[in-house]
Amino acid sequence: PYYVDMNQNLFLEASLHSSDRNLTVFVDTCVASPNSSDFRTVVYELTKSGCASDSTYVLFPSPRSDVARFGFNSFSFVNRFPSVFLQCELLVCRYHDYDSRCYQGCVSRFKRNADS
Repeated sequence: PYYVDMNQNLFLEASLHSSDRNLTVFVDTCVASPNSSDFRTVVYELTKSGCASDSTYVLFPSPRSDVARFGFNSFSFVNRFPSVFLQCELLVCRYHDYDSRCYQGCVSRFKRNADS
């Protein structure tokens, strides 16, 4: 556990451990829950599809492509829940593959074919 005060800035880092140096990592979706085993019933969305859902969520520059850095202000789920748990989905892509999802950034809506 990591103990913080309300509205304290939290900084997180996710590292990819692989012998393949041609990979990059991207933070796609992060949700918080008061229950460590249920990330569907009561959740708070920090980011979805690479787009910040929380106004305090920030994606920071990273010194390496295999490291993702981000942060947000701490919060609570009312006073009924003593803890907040975080679950993030990260994507791994080929480094410099600009057609990959990792390089698209925030995707707020799905693209559709103009013919349909």
